[in-house]
Amino acid sequence: MIDKNGMPRHIAIIMDGNGRWAQEKGLPRSAGHREGVKRVEEIVKRSAELGIEAVTFFAFSTENWNRPKQEIDILMRHLESFLNRQARELARKNIRLKIIGSGDPIPRALQDKMVWAQAQTEGNTGMTVVLALNYGARQEIVDAAKKFAAGVASGEKKIDDLNTDNFGEYLYTAGLPDPDLLIRTSSEKRLSNFLLWQLSYAELHFPKKYWPDFRSQDLDKAVEAYQKRERRFGGVK
Repeated sequence: MIDKNGMPRHIAIIMDGNGRWAQEKGLPRSAGHREGVKRVEEIVKRSAELGIEAVTFFAFSTENWNRPKQEIDILMRHLESFLNRQARELARKNIRLKIIGSGDPIPRALQDKMVWAQAQTEGNTGMTVVLALNYGARQEIVDAAKKFAAGVASGEKKIDDLNTDNFGEYLYTAGLPDPDLLIRTSSEKRLSNFLLWQLSYAELHFPKKYWPDFRSQDLDKAVEAYQKRERRFGGVK
């Protein structure tokens, strides 16, 4: 049973296996992505019910541009459709939408839709849903270093002002707690350039199911597994 007093504040999810799910069923890879979008909506709903503060979905990486153009175009359409459909729904449920990553080369129409969707929910005070689009953690860390360096160059900051406690203020996820739990579906066991700084102390969970098969009850199982872990952060019990 889930202990509501021991919930992870922030869950990060690498949604892996859409293409393989479709191929094993004799379907085009696009069918897997379409089904995967439905799972995002389901997991957002269940996370809100559980009282999770933030959920971050790795939706599209900077490396995903290496995929076939047809698949990328389909993914972009699914993302735009998701934003059209969900922005007002999230606003109605007091859920804030935050999108992290780089803009270009995301199509301009989709970038505009991303700005619009975030604006619909910016005043909300409930759970935060984060979509990592055109995101790479190494680039995020470089951008954070540049942001701090600009402050030093302008005289607003000093080199010694930067430390491991405040570096997160310069990351895309500034203002959010670091993830307590990382879930990567399809049993793959790697981070794939996702939230490398923020996941330093996260508990890792690798279910065998492909993302399109990952349902709300699987999220419950992941949370239950998390609550059985002993988090010592380098100390002793």
